[in-house]
Amino acid sequence: MSVIRNILNSRSSKGGNFFNVVTQILGFKPKNIAHYKRAFTHRSLNRKDEEGNAINFERMEFLGDAMLSAVVASHLFKAVPGGNEGYLTKMRSKVVSRKHLNELGKDLGLIDHIETNIAKDQFGVNIHGNLFEALVGAIYLDRGYKYCRRFIYDRVIDPYVDIEQLEGKVISYKSLLIEWCQKEKKEFDYEVYEDTGNDELKHFAVKLRIDKRVVAKARATSKKKAEEKASKRAYYALQNKIQ
Repeated sequence: MSVIRNILNSRSSKGGNFFNVVTQILGFKPKNIAHYKRAFTHRSLNRKDEEGNAINFERMEFLGDAMLSAVVASHLFKAVPGGNEGYLTKMRSKVVSRKHLNELGKDLGLIDHIETNIAKDQFGVNIHGNLFEALVGAIYLDRGYKYCRRFIYDRVIDPYVDIEQLEGKVISYKSLLIEWCQKEKKEFDYEVYEDTGNDELKHFAVKLRIDKRVVAKARATSKKKAEEKASKRAYYALQNKIQ
């Protein structure tokens, strides 16, 4: 009896806390905790299985992304019977946008459970969304489509998917602005250059011109962010015309 007790205690001390954490996040008990451990393993650990395949969350992330898209697409298909392909695609993009997934992962505190050799404050903001997708992938492998769908509904669709609100939600101001310029046959240009300010991090500045007139300026830590920031400012400056 003492031998059995020692084995059980050993298992509990090694994996019990993580099992409880995962159960609390999911709302149900996992069957194979190994899938979830992989979903929280960063490639910086350089772990490999017996066949030399990498053990980290990246493949789980790929699978989770596909499952999220499939479940959300199915929901929108049924919820909006009059929506055409373009409309449904745009709505799905709003639900599974990188910004939204990052918020979901952050709200669940997923980064607190990642195994990594990198300091957590060195990760970019997308780590939160990546872990959320990996978690969805782990659920699918562990409990199948039914439980995966249930988790997505509980954490994504039921609390956040409101058709009317989504219709008015802008994902990319740059895409919206370019679409408007093309429709109105207006010339547009994003002049991006490296900002030589005194910031510790490198910054980029952008001037957005429409019909050769500067309509917005912005700066950020990446070219993409600077362009989006300038586009948002231009959108609100031209909002009456765009709508």
